[in-house]
Amino acid sequence: MGSAFSWVCGSLWFLAELFISPALQGQGIGNELLKRTFDQATKQGATDKALITFTFNRVSQGLYIRHGLFPRLPLYMFGAARETVTARLPAGRMRCAGIENTAAHLRELAAIDIAALGVSREKHHQFLIGDAASKGFLLYEGKDCAGYAYVNLGGHIGPLAVARSEAAGAAFVTALHLAAESGAPQVSAFIPGTNEEPLRIAVEQGMRITLPMVLMSSQAFGDWTRYLPRNPGFM
Repeated sequence: MGSAFSWVCGSLWFLAELFISPALQGQGIGNELLKRTFDQATKQGATDKALITFTFNRVSQGLYIRHGLFPRLPLYMFGAARETVTARLPAGRMRCAGIENTAAHLRELAAIDIAALGVSREKHHQFLIGDAASKGFLLYEGKDCAGYAYVNLGGHIGPLAVARSEAAGAAFVTALHLAAESGAPQVSAFIPGTNEEPLRIAVEQGMRITLPMVLMSSQAFGDWTRYLPRNPGFM
């Protein structure tokens, strides 16, 4: 009939997926699934609830609003052919080093995530570090770790986060280089509407919006000028 999947990191509960068979929609199944997933937030003591959904999904947005999750932030999936992106890509890039599953690297990642989102995402990083289809990089300004970026074999960037918003543009340019070097025919990224510098860079490199989406939450959280999600379920 339907399914729901959610995860918790610290104070943040995130609805990664909610699906109801089209033939059975409008029968209260969505309300029941949400109630059961909200139980996870209560048991884990999460105070912030959030999700990402399609901008054009009006029925789902109405359901979420009834449950206290309100539209907060537009997000845009961008994409383009690798050759289009590299034709005008600035040469300057940040120094980067591969992320390893060590205590030192996990501390660096946690500090950046807490600064950007208010929560640590250690279990997400451990998953990505062990994913053969993704590569993670710490990004440096001089000797200081300024952020991180992941790129998968399909040329998709994310998550990407920086310790301060002024570094978002340089970090994104570096991630575009890394995505192009993956050899994938396409390069893509998921960019918040408030993250102006990566948005400007994406458009200047010939990337185009492929999907408009929206972040919905029980209250505002995080600094989205410092963070690019991976996808709607992973955030």
